[in-house]
Amino acid sequence: MKNDFPQSGLFGCLFTLPAVALFAVVTSANEPNPVTNYSDNTPWDERAVPSHLDINTIHGTLTREQLKQIADHGEVLFDAQFTSADGVGRPMATQAIIPTKRKRPVRNVFARTSGMDANACSSCHNLPSIGGAGGFVSNVFVSEGFQQADFDTTDPQFSNERNTNHLFGSGLVELLAREMSAELAQLRSNAISQSKISNEPLRIKLITKGVEFGHLTVHPDGIVDTREIDGIDTDLIIKPFTQKGVITSLRQFTINALNHHHGMQADERFGARWTGSDDFDEDEHTAEISSGDVSALVLWQASLAPPTVRNDLNSQWELAAQRGQSQFSQLGCADCHKPYLPLGSLVFNDPGPLDLAGTLRQNEVGDNLNARYDLALFEWSKTLKKDDQDRWLVPLFGDLKRHIIADSQVD
Repeated sequence: MKNDFPQSGLFGCLFTLPAVALFAVVTSANEPNPVTNYSDNTPWDERAVPSHLDINTIHGTLTREQLKQIADHGEVLFDAQFTSADGVGRPMATQAIIPTKRKRPVRNVFARTSGMDANACSSCHNLPSIGGAGGFVSNVFVSEGFQQADFDTTDPQFSNERNTNHLFGSGLVELLAREMSAELAQLRSNAISQSKISNEPLRIKLITKGVEFGHLTVHPDGIVDTREIDGIDTDLIIKPFTQKGVITSLRQFTINALNHHHGMQADERFGARWTGSDDFDEDEHTAEISSGDVSALVLWQASLAPPTVRNDLNSQWELAAQRGQSQFSQLGCADCHKPYLPLGSLVFNDPGPLDLAGTLRQNEVGDNLNARYDLALFEWSKTLKKDDQDRWLVPLFGDLKRHIIADSQVD
């Protein structure tokens, strides 16, 4: 897929497949088939999800063919127009990130402000192609913080209206955040050790990939003073997704969105393990989205090529773009909107290492079931530039740092 965008940051859910389409991943003769096919080949089968993936069959370093097959399943799920036969809806559950029961049955099945608000991921992520952004009509209302959200107002005290972000290059964005978080954690660990040895407080600068996140002061007794950190939470974990930078991973984003927008609840958060129920939302459907399905959605999103600079402009526009690029740098815009950030590895581990409870994590599946997606196997990776240290240069136009854009006078 080629995504021709003007130079812009990676930040800011259309075609239909038959419901009876079958998808499988390559497995050895001794491994179980990961796909459970629900189709009975009847023309009135209204399921949009033809099968579920078993996460126990997705592990190790995947081949190019395995990547393609799992990503294909992810695309089917991303483009699926979920129906009640799939388990769409959450009559007795809210849109909250933490599984929360309603006090009373939902009044409206669909509500633009508090959800549900779409049948498919691609209903909103479709410009200029599937996985992209959305027009004004598909703006979302971010209100995950409300446990009971039966409201029909767009007043910002209840719901923040946001344009749908595109997902192109999102796998690279998450890899950058993981590497930067690991480097910051190592700086903190080294400082704690040095302070203990010297028996003196130690103040260090938090900097990774050329981005500064303030200072950290550690004491010999292990106390860490985080009052001088800047643009990041006190856990030093970079959360690169959503407009406010509060979502750690594509996996977390995917599980949140499936429930919020569609009422499709992932087993790994809304299943019996965390809620004690196989039908938490009480819609009489169990196993709506498996952990394998989430992995397929994550891989498909992670495999989307990053935006590129257009090279088909006429001569006048080309000169204007060159002048704009020069002014962008001269004015200091590139100090924060960094055109590139270096990335050491294109291997995407799934589940990831930094998620909180409620999202499947590496230490919960173990090395035997940890999947490794080498994004270098996708053709678009060949277009990425490299620096003099042989690191891939991600065309980010950002720094993954939260910046204060308001103050006490203008909130």
